[in-house]
Amino acid sequence: MVVTRFAPSPTGFLHIGGARTALFNWLLARHWGGKFLLRIEDTDRERSTPEAVEAIFSGLKWLEINWDDEPVFQSSKVRRHAQLAEKLVAEGKAYYCFCSPEELERMREEAKARGLSPKYNGMWRDRDPRDAPEGVKPVIRLKIPREGETVLSDLVQGSVVVACDQLDDMILVRSDGTPTFMLSVVVDDHDMGITHVIRGDDHLTNTFRHIQIYNALGWDIPQYGHIPLIHGADGAKLSKRHGALGIDAYRSQGYRPEAVCNCLLRLGWSHGDDEIISREQAIKWFSVDHLGKSASRLDFAKLLNLNGHYMREADNNRLLSDLLITIGDVSEKIKERLLRGMTGLKQRSKTMLELRHMADIYLEKFVPANIDDESANILKIIVSPMELEKNWNEENLELALRNISSQKNIAFGKIASTLRNILTGRKVTPSVFDMLVAFGKCESLRRIKSGLVFGDVKL
Repeated sequence: MVVTRFAPSPTGFLHIGGARTALFNWLLARHWGGKFLLRIEDTDRERSTPEAVEAIFSGLKWLEINWDDEPVFQSSKVRRHAQLAEKLVAEGKAYYCFCSPEELERMREEAKARGLSPKYNGMWRDRDPRDAPEGVKPVIRLKIPREGETVLSDLVQGSVVVACDQLDDMILVRSDGTPTFMLSVVVDDHDMGITHVIRGDDHLTNTFRHIQIYNALGWDIPQYGHIPLIHGADGAKLSKRHGALGIDAYRSQGYRPEAVCNCLLRLGWSHGDDEIISREQAIKWFSVDHLGKSASRLDFAKLLNLNGHYMREADNNRLLSDLLITIGDVSEKIKERLLRGMTGLKQRSKTMLELRHMADIYLEKFVPANIDDESANILKIIVSPMELEKNWNEENLELALRNISSQKNIAFGKIASTLRNILTGRKVTPSVFDMLVAFGKCESLRRIKSGLVFGDVKL
């Protein structure tokens, strides 16, 4: 069974790149009928916060990336991580290193002077711990083979090879007894039964070290796929200057989760020329064979157009539910009005923010518009036929008003603009007929009559 995971560090918001990683792993698991697990890598106690954990949970739920089983918190596994490091020491596969910070710094400087990459030279690799200076707390380092190659058969990058002598004896446990990221990730992935890991190619160098730990522990190695990081429209690595980095920002800017997921899906994965891909299609089509090696660019204009598509396609009841979160408590009468008008509202809104602004026409307390004599005369002409209209729907209302336009020789556009003004006081709105139906006959006629003045009496 395919088992994937998403393993963020809770030190801030859910990054847009992290969301893509989660999506790809989720889709791979769902495609194969496997499991998608969530692990919170919170061993950095100083930087990890409950607020960041909640931001991760909230962001994934909003994107509808649901995980199986309870989330695993890496901090709860620290003892097991350290015990396994001690086991490797007992087996001669790891050792205690008593180097001081000054000695490590000298090693780095000597390597630089010789034109080599700065790394630990293995001075305690074969020494007896009894030679250790007093009062020095050791770290535990893994014995990396000094000959041969480490080969990674990457699902995206293909075969990648690193000579073992390019890898230093990495630290598994710090001098304070806490395991390092390198060890913890391997142990947790093994214990969780992870079979596949899709992640950013900034982790590629780490993977060669992870492989060495797997080999030392005698465990099966997951299949890895390293995808290029997301770039901005200018081709540079995505940063704050390109716009929103956190999923919470996209949500607050009014993007739909379906649109964000569709956009992220196309950043590094493709299915022919398809641009708009539903969740069901994505699960059916997703394959690591279609993950790309080239960096993808986040195009905000494309995202906005995608969002407009998903706004128009969204279920009206769901849109109303999401809209009410930002509006707050309203009467059932207003809810019904919003629902009747939702089709017209969503056709003219590319984001939830635009929908919220447009929906104000159905929320605001009605204030009669100021109209000129010409508009008042138009209202006088149309009010009686509209009062007589028994079937209050878009088709009948449009037919009635077009007949009046033809019979009275009044431009239809003038009738529509007059109605738009008296109904809402705005120039940009859904169609007049959408609004007449949404408001209903009684409220529509009340607003129309507010523009009629007979003598000093306002009807």
